[in-house]
Amino acid sequence: MSELPDGLRLRRAVPQDLDDVMWLEHASFPTDAWSAAQMAGELWSPHGYYVVLETIDSGAPTVIGAPSVVGYAGLSSLAGNPVADVQTIAVAAEYRGRGLGKVLFTELLDEARRRGVHEVFLEVRADNPVAQAMYAAAGFEQIAVRPRYYQPDGVDAWVMRATIAQRPATTASTGIGPIGQETLGERD
Repeated sequence: MSELPDGLRLRRAVPQDLDDVMWLEHASFPTDAWSAAQMAGELWSPHGYYVVLETIDSGAPTVIGAPSVVGYAGLSSLAGNPVADVQTIAVAAEYRGRGLGKVLFTELLDEARRRGVHEVFLEVRADNPVAQAMYAAAGFEQIAVRPRYYQPDGVDAWVMRATIAQRPATTASTGIGPIGQETLGERD
């Protein structure tokens, strides 16, 4: 995983993150944000894997009521299915340009590998060249276009796909596991 800047941590999302995630969802996707019910369904789904980037207390004053979640991402794949879908990725505007989208995306791809997935699909807005470039750099290729997919804007979606190479398991030798399990068995 890429290095995170000081003051941020990546962790598995929990249902209690819904309000912060929805605040960022509406800020990031003002015209086509998911509903709270849709997002809650994703966060509670046994097939989903959602992570958040959150600010951690650095001793600096914080704005009361400001969300601590500054990024989130989600993957969906049924157990035993060799295919997964990237559902969403968002980073707060003031945190963009720091590689945090790539951190989130890399974590989703790592989870796909842990699940034994061989192929990952996603949709990306045709008018989002920054995200398209990130996905292409990760080996994704455009395979189709969904006309007017993003509503109400009527923006096309590029459907992209990548084959995911499986990596040998290294968690036993490093003691590092999936997000949320890093410290299991390592407390004194």
